[in-house]
Amino acid sequence: MLEKALRYFFFLLVACCAKLVNGQDTARISLLFLGDIMQHETQINAALNSKTGKHEYAACFQFLKPYFQSVDLTIGNLELTLAGKPYTGYPQFSAPDELAVALKEIGIDVLVTANNHSVDRRKRGLERTIRVLDSLQFMHTGTFADTVERMNDYPLLIHKNGFRLALLNYTYGTNGIPVSKPNIVNLIDTVLIKKDLARARELQPDASIVFMHWGNEYERQPTKQQRQLAEFCFTHGAQLVIGAHPHVLQPMEWRGDENKLVAYSLGNFVSGQRPRYRDGGAMLQVELKKIINTNLSTTVIDTAYYRLQWVYRTTDAQRKFYVLPVATFESDPTNFIKDESSKLAFKTFIDDSRKLLTQYNKGVVELRTIPADTVTSYTLRVFEAANTGEVYSILEKAGSFPHGLHSEINEMGLTVFYTGKFSSWEKAMRYRQTLEAVWPNCSVVKCVNGLPVE
Repeated sequence: MLEKALRYFFFLLVACCAKLVNGQDTARISLLFLGDIMQHETQINAALNSKTGKHEYAACFQFLKPYFQSVDLTIGNLELTLAGKPYTGYPQFSAPDELAVALKEIGIDVLVTANNHSVDRRKRGLERTIRVLDSLQFMHTGTFADTVERMNDYPLLIHKNGFRLALLNYTYGTNGIPVSKPNIVNLIDTVLIKKDLARARELQPDASIVFMHWGNEYERQPTKQQRQLAEFCFTHGAQLVIGAHPHVLQPMEWRGDENKLVAYSLGNFVSGQRPRYRDGGAMLQVELKKIINTNLSTTVIDTAYYRLQWVYRTTDAQRKFYVLPVATFESDPTNFIKDESSKLAFKTFIDDSRKLLTQYNKGVVELRTIPADTVTSYTLRVFEAANTGEVYSILEKAGSFPHGLHSEINEMGLTVFYTGKFSSWEKAMRYRQTLEAVWPNCSVVKCVNGLPVE
């Protein structure tokens, strides 16, 4: 009987161990935190399509979507209002609604809205920003139409991948502009923060995250007050404290033994600021692991990395803006950054950022890997045309392309048409076989960062 019982116990032990090894008793969630999302007048003007009168932002963010798709939840700092026309940049921001649409389309899930520009357009700006974000089904927190809204929705509780995350957000002030009643902007107040973190604990989240708008602009080290406030948040239950406002990068600290992480400033995610140190930022990628037992669970910070990103402004007549992930563009055979001055600024940003973060970061290192579909893909080069009339003539012959058509203008000034995006050369060749009867000269072309390399 004893031998049988021991065999049964051993069987259960092995089964439980196998279950743990297979991850059945753990859950994971990957988070990506972004710095300041801004719209200066130069950006607003660059996004305007003069023919349609609409603002177009898809191109600005075109290289980021795979990075966001590789994580479970992306959270950014919306440092502007969506107050409607007239659209303005600094010092009182009101960005086009199309910006928010683009942020949603690239995969941003959550926006924090408590910052020094929350009431740049007073009551209308604050309330309209909330309405626009609601209409696009963003999760958001930090500003509220009234007390009832704050009581019902704060702290923001996020449900994802079997996790419950509490998100809190505060700002040092609103540039001296009073907040109109009954509107609320969460201000940094330790009495309030302590109360809110206690409320968060009552909601029994797996982790509490505090997003702070704090510090001194353009300073690359945190102030004593930032450090003290981070410690205060940790003492009262926060696991992660994320900082914004300085518009430059500041160090990050992951205290693995304490299960706490602070990033004092992630810099600018997108802005019109061009001076050294201000022309980019970092995306902080954190993975939480929840170890699930019968009656309780424990959540720990399992990994923490940063990814550098830089804002490129072209020097041509259009003066367009692009957010470029450094991992994708540091070695770029497409030569997307055209002019030498921008190439130098890009390299300077990388060198400055790595020097700062390598020296002062604790436990958070740079992640230089690239999501698979951002680097190499394959397309079919179908035909080229010299003018619009020739294009229409060819398209009448073409019929339909199930994978659509896209075009690039080559160095000879000809419009080259491509179809499809395939993960491998073999898949592209299989599709070519379906086209070659009509398009015998179509060929497979390798793409890097979405651009053909012929």
